[in-house]
Amino acid sequence: MAARIEHLTLSGVFSLDGEDHEVENNVWLIGDDREVILVDAPHALPPLVDAIDGRRVEAIICTHAHNDHITVAPELGEQTDTPVLLHPFDRVLWDMTHPRTPPTGLLAHGDVLHVAGTAVEVVHTPGHSPGGVCLVVPELGVVLSGDTLFQGGPGATGRSYSDFPTILQSIRDRLLTLPPSTRVLPGHGAETTIGAEAGSWDEWVRRGH
Repeated sequence: MAARIEHLTLSGVFSLDGEDHEVENNVWLIGDDREVILVDAPHALPPLVDAIDGRRVEAIICTHAHNDHITVAPELGEQTDTPVLLHPFDRVLWDMTHPRTPPTGLLAHGDVLHVAGTAVEVVHTPGHSPGGVCLVVPELGVVLSGDTLFQGGPGATGRSYSDFPTILQSIRDRLLTLPPSTRVLPGHGAETTIGAEAGSWDEWVRRGH
């Protein structure tokens, strides 16, 4: 039996460039009744432990290293004896939140992890941050898009270490090539599909964000 996707939402604060913003983060779990991969670890530890519910955690994957996606990642990794995985290009952002606790593993474009007999493919999608990644799960027809692609367009690029042309290229070359029916499960907000977003490409280019 293939893995399934589980979801919870946590509220907290995103801080960067001297500004604080109240946010709600999506947390996604890929797995079955025995084992899971947890995607992003924001804000508070107890709800994540509850969601894991005693299962073996194969990996904690950070889609990127803005503080609202990694707040409790080291603590959760230690508690569950699980590697915390991050693309190395986001280490500069990670160190702003956890300067004395490095991630315990690195992600690279093309990596494939497995959970509950299901392949999870790592796709490097810089732009929102240098080391942003998405996770494609072909068997489930989903992409966990972090803050790269949302319902309505690309993730924000108005802050340090972000770049709009780069995120456009990432989306065009590595996400819009997925089947149109692919569900897009983002780091914030409602889900969408590749097909629903693909037709807005020209609009995103014109508006510049």
